[in-house]
Amino acid sequence: MMLNKRKKLNKIIFLAKQYNVSRLILFGSFLNDDIEANDIDLACDGIHDWRIYELAARIEDELNISIDLIPLSPPNRFTKYILKKGKVLI
Repeated sequence: MMLNKRKKLNKIIFLAKQYNVSRLILFGSFLNDDIEANDIDLACDGIHDWRIYELAARIEDELNISIDLIPLSPPNRFTKYILKKGKVLI
């Protein structure tokens, strides 16, 4: 993984921990080192209601990249796919 991506992921993990996220999973094009991702796709647990939007906005502001942050609960077909194919960050 490119250094720039690692730095971004480290910053995302740092910010997510400030919001007491209990589980954070990276999925989508940012996982592929060969592709320049236009956004970062994340799924999380342990953060509720408006705070998930607050965290997404904070990450976007800090990293200057679009963030798609979705809750892992309640489970559905898409979240099961994320759990299977994604990379656990927290």
